[in-house]
Amino acid sequence: MKAFLILEDGTVFTGTHIGADREVISEIVFNTSMAGYLEVLTDPSYAGQAVCMTYPLIGNYGVCREDMESKRAWPDAFIVRELSRTASNFRKEITIQEFLAEQEIPGIAGIDTRALTKILREKGTMNGMITTDENYNSALILPQLKQYTTGKVVEKVTCSHKYHFEKKDGRGLSAKPEVLQTQSAQPGAQAGKRVALLDFGAKDNIAASLAGRGCEVTVYPAGTRAEEIIADKPDGIMLSNGPGDPKECTEIIKEIKKLYDSDIPIFAICLGHQLMALATGADTFKMKYGHRGGNHPVKDLKSGRVYISSQNHGYVVDAEKLDPAVAVPAFVNVNDGTNEGLSYTGKNIFTVQFHPEASPGPHDSGYLFDRFIDMMG
Repeated sequence: MKAFLILEDGTVFTGTHIGADREVISEIVFNTSMAGYLEVLTDPSYAGQAVCMTYPLIGNYGVCREDMESKRAWPDAFIVRELSRTASNFRKEITIQEFLAEQEIPGIAGIDTRALTKILREKGTMNGMITTDENYNSALILPQLKQYTTGKVVEKVTCSHKYHFEKKDGRGLSAKPEVLQTQSAQPGAQAGKRVALLDFGAKDNIAASLAGRGCEVTVYPAGTRAEEIIADKPDGIMLSNGPGDPKECTEIIKEIKKLYDSDIPIFAICLGHQLMALATGADTFKMKYGHRGGNHPVKDLKSGRVYISSQNHGYVVDAEKLDPAVAVPAFVNVNDGTNEGLSYTGKNIFTVQFHPEASPGPHDSGYLFDRFIDMMG
């Protein structure tokens, strides 16, 4: 079946329909990763967006549910050059075609994804529609595209209840939120630091990275009051990644300011990094097309070392508006000079824009979890 991708500037790509049979309007973004399409699809940070993969062949190793970064897929749509007809992997459970249909994600294949990416790089991220209606009316569609916004998507992706995260076979498995366990650790589990993880759309590997280092992780919904978290007396607080414009999270920002004032050690990733900056008087802005992929170089300004990082963000902290009495830049993006992390003056708080929990990789910056554990000590 034919499918069409219509961009808000009037550009139209014609391809083949894949996935669920429904029409969708979304913000179109691109990801340059060569592997990890399942992790991309199950990353809650993509809620409200349609993802274009620049690597030309997607789906060749199928879907293994153990590799999912959350319980479901989140993008509004999926855009690929070629969807592999076969999957060769001894761990494969289903094909990506079956997964997209199961998760009710529509998409389009057979278009020139790199041409699409060049348009987004030159003109900036824009909205688009994927439809199978050959009689579409551009005059009606284009105004709808210009009006679309992702809105407050953190509320959509966060967990509904507080729960403890359990480590199993080297990878974390979360307990059912409805049955929050009262004990601080499972029998026989390694005793360690107690970490409160605020879930703004957290990837599972954040909690798994902490649990793998012996931490006892309790996950809290995004709207949890700071007083409740502080009353639980965690050794440290983790602010997770998540989707959307950080400035939409007005109530969450107020609670993060209280956590900042508590003097509990804090480590924040991606959206959490942006929210902490806003809570302490800094500013953020939307990038032209964002950073999404597994090959972004970032420089540690303290050591001078450069690390390859996994990234997924369309907003960034404005380093020029930082008050050095509050925070100073800790990491910078080598490609474009944008801020990639902050160290908070006089506080046990550091934040990064990239993903040290990167799954499937790279793992260059995983040491930041060890730094957080040392800070709690």
